[in-house]
Amino acid sequence: MRPEDLLCPSPKGLYSPAGDFYVDPTRAVPRALITHGHSDHARAGHAHVLATRQTLDLMAIRYGEGFAGASQALAYGEAVVINGVRVSLHPAGHVLGSAQVRLEKDGLVIVVSGDYKDAADPTCAPFEPVRCHVFVSEATFGLPVFRHPPAAAETEKLLASVRIFPERTHIVGAYSLGKAQRMMALMRAAGHDAPIYVHGALTAITDYYGTQGLALGDIRPVKGTDKAAFAGAVVIAPPSAMTDIWARRFADPITCFASGWMRVRARARQRGVELPLVVSDHADWDGLTASIHATGCEELWVTHGAEDALVHWAQTRQLRARPLHMVGYGEEDEEAAPTDGAAPGAEP
Repeated sequence: MRPEDLLCPSPKGLYSPAGDFYVDPTRAVPRALITHGHSDHARAGHAHVLATRQTLDLMAIRYGEGFAGASQALAYGEAVVINGVRVSLHPAGHVLGSAQVRLEKDGLVIVVSGDYKDAADPTCAPFEPVRCHVFVSEATFGLPVFRHPPAAAETEKLLASVRIFPERTHIVGAYSLGKAQRMMALMRAAGHDAPIYVHGALTAITDYYGTQGLALGDIRPVKGTDKAAFAGAVVIAPPSAMTDIWARRFADPITCFASGWMRVRARARQRGVELPLVVSDHADWDGLTASIHATGCEELWVTHGAEDALVHWAQTRQLRARPLHMVGYGEEDEEAAPTDGAAPGAEP
């Protein structure tokens, strides 16, 4: 079997001709396999969705219970056969419930990584290299300049600033699914036991993390809290809320943003970020190359990000490699968060 008979790019996303299903389709389709709950990968409206239980739950939180015609949960390592294609899900280490999709037919194995990272993260299952013939990798930070520092060291930068400016509020911009909860866990691991305040758009997802056995400590909503409590406090909010009227309630706030893109100083300046925190839920250059090597793949397909650099790296190591030039994927978009009580909808 040729790889393109098992999986190929299409206008709706990655399509399996053999299995007649899509992986992370960008439009509504009859059958979708979803790697994780971020809106550039998980969209509503499919007739049937297969994903981990946590991803399905998170999609229901974000889109409503009727986000798909039907759904099927698959545990990590469990396999099902769809039209002769053996399908299984394996941890991607990106956010809670994130998975790589392993496809096998006639001895050929293709693994679609979705988004992934090999760095430690207490809020999700760690990345698991899966041996395959063809590996489909993201390349969000697919340039050698992107080498992320330890997340614990970036967290200490935040807490050091809190100690230096005990009268000011630190507002941390963080994506509502994954990054926000990871920052909470990192702060707790660093010994920060004070209440952490959250924008209303983060509440439902953060509460769900708690139901999955993740102890994030004293988490309180901003709404309804006396303004005096915010002096010296850390507030976590969707990035879009940091420049919204919502943020005006905090006296002399210090704006922070947790993202791998904070490695690029121009991005921090454009956003008006005073304290950039280089904390990423995507693999950096070293993580990408090490993860690809660990799969033992013979061929590499690169989806979104700095495709050409990663393709070149693979080719210099005698791997067949090509960019897929997929559209509709990329950095997780921000929530539109006009009010503190906004429900956590899909990122636009």
